Amino acid sequence: MNAKIQGLLDKKIAFVGSESEGKPYIKAVIITNREGNDTFYFDSNHDSLRAEHWKRNPNACLYFYGTPIYRGVMLSGTMEIIDDLEIKKQQWKRSKQSIYKAGVTDPDYCIMKFTATKGRYYSMYETEDFDISEL
Repeated sequence: MNAKIQGLLDKKIAFVGSESEGKPYIKAVIITNREGNDTFYFDSNHDSLRAEHWKRNPNACLYFYGTPIYRGVMLSGTMEIIDDLEIKKQQWKRSKQSIYKAGVTDPDYCIMKFTATKGRYYSMYETEDFDISEL
């Protein structure tokens, strides 16, 4: 199972979930960086709906899936909004300039840092919970 999970975590697109007022929200994001099996980064805007959710409630999840045989892995944990300029510089790519006109110092540009605490793997109608530290 470990190799299959690793393959899914290597994907560049994931679905991220948040919660607000008891309602779930989900969207696709592009993973810009990963540290180990528990820390994932992506870009966002301070004034985005998800940023507002995570300011009030940092609980979050990431979901990766694979085809042609459907497999998926859900990671649950917390989201942190990063404004540290050095981290933002590390994540910055020139292609972002069209979105963030002031560049890496654009006041709306921020990094989301997701830290997983546990996971759940799905394949062939079976699920299995796993500990992130065991990957």
